[in-house]
Amino acid sequence: MEKNFEITKKDNYTLISVYAKKLDTSIAPSFKSELVMIAGNGERNMVIDLSKTEYCDSSGLSSILVANRLCKNAKGSFVLTGLQDSVERLISISQLDSVLTITGTLDQAADEINTMTEA
Repeated sequence: MEKNFEITKKDNYTLISVYAKKLDTSIAPSFKSELVMIAGNGERNMVIDLSKTEYCDSSGLSSILVANRLCKNAKGSFVLTGLQDSVERLISISQLDSVLTITGTLDQAADEINTMTEA
C-alpha cells in the first residue's frame, strides 16, 4: 500500500507531508487520528504540506481544522503550505483562509513557525 502521508520531526515542529492526491473520506480519518497522536505526544507546532494534494473535501478540511485546533489549544503554531489551486479555492470559499496560517513554500512555513515560537 502506498503511503498517504509522512511525518518528519524537525527542530521545533513536526512536518506532515501529504502524498495522497485526494485528501478525502478515504484517508481523512486515519490522517486525523495521526494528527491527534502527534499532538498527544506533546508536539505543539505542526506544518502540513499539501503540495501533492490536488483535491480536498470536507472531511479533509475537517482534519486540517482539527490539527489547527490541537496546536492552538497547546499554545503552539499551525501552518498549511503548498496549496494547489483547487485546494486553495476550497479553503477560500470556506473562508478558512482567515483562520489558518498559509504559506507558499516549506521554507516560508518553517520561518513562520520560528517567528511564531519566538513571539
